[in-house]
Amino acid sequence: MKKHFLFVIALMFHVCTAFGQIADSTQYLENLKKELNTVWPKNRTINLVFHGHSVPAGYGDNHEVNTLKSYPNLFLKQLKEKYPYAVINVIVTAIGGENSLKGETRFEKEVLVHNPDVLFIDYALNDRFSPLEKTGAALEKMITTALAKNIKVILLTPSPDQRIDITDPSNPLDPYAAQIKELAIKYKTGFADPYTQFKQIAKDGKLKENMASVNHPNEVGHMVIVRTLGPWFY
Repeated sequence: MKKHFLFVIALMFHVCTAFGQIADSTQYLENLKKELNTVWPKNRTINLVFHGHSVPAGYGDNHEVNTLKSYPNLFLKQLKEKYPYAVINVIVTAIGGENSLKGETRFEKEVLVHNPDVLFIDYALNDRFSPLEKTGAALEKMITTALAKNIKVILLTPSPDQRIDITDPSNPLDPYAAQIKELAIKYKTGFADPYTQFKQIAKDGKLKENMASVNHPNEVGHMVIVRTLGPWFY
């Protein structure tokens, strides 16, 4: 039954890829980019909310939390270089060990309360321990709720876990990464794909150089993620 479901998901992914597409990165945040260039007193505070698990929260080795070396804050630094007049709040609602099922239950009270201009969702790494159809439903509920409030959404594929050979197409992360892209296509949201970048890094034999622990990137690894976010804002 599980194999049949995974086959259906894979088939749906290929159909969506053939006939649909994600949002246009040059246009999706066009209005927001204008606001980021607005000078005081006509500017306003822009809220970027990062919702997910331990990676956006900045966890490293031995439960150490490297907040300022995590990709939300490294991305903020790049954004401030690009938009020197902007007031940008990076708000991290990520919780270590959480998956999208739990993240959805606190979405209204702990995420939307921050009035995001852009919402980043990063759960696929932990979602692999839960049924694909349930994580898909939870992600879809968060996406549709955000879009109904005119919040721009950027979905992220997973960063790696060194216990998994991500170069193997049959590895357990692949279906969850595919599901993220499928949802981005379905709802025409933003899509950032560090998973593909990390696959190439793994093929080059350099994955360990990007990791602080078995399943948490170091600053170099977080910058891989940052580079996948940049095209939506630059």
